[in-house]
Amino acid sequence: MIQLTNQEQFQELIQSPTIVMFTAGWCPDCHFIQPALPEIEAAHPDYQFVSVDRDEFMDIAVQYDVMGIPSFVAFDGGSETGRFVSRDRKTQEEINKFIDAL
Repeated sequence: MIQLTNQEQFQELIQSPTIVMFTAGWCPDCHFIQPALPEIEAAHPDYQFVSVDRDEFMDIAVQYDVMGIPSFVAFDGGSETGRFVSRDRKTQEEINKFIDAL
C-alpha cells in the first residue's frame, strides 16, 4: 500500500484505478483491518491502494466528505467511482464485496 506524502501525489495517484483508505494512527478499527490489507490488495490487482492519514490530510478528507474511518473511496480518471464510508468496523469480506461491485 502506498503511503500518501503530499496533496499533489494524491491528485496523480487517483488518475488510475485506485482504492484510497482513509485512516488514522489512533483508530482501533483501522488497526483491526490492517492484517487483511495485503490479501485484499492481492485479490484486486487492477487497483493500486493508497493509505491517507485523515488527520494529516484533513483537507482531502473534508473535500471528499470522509469523517468516519477507516473509509474506502475508489477513484479512476481523477473522479470518485465508489465509496465504502461509515463509522462501523469493516470486515475483509465487506471490503472485497465493495471493490468487486465497482
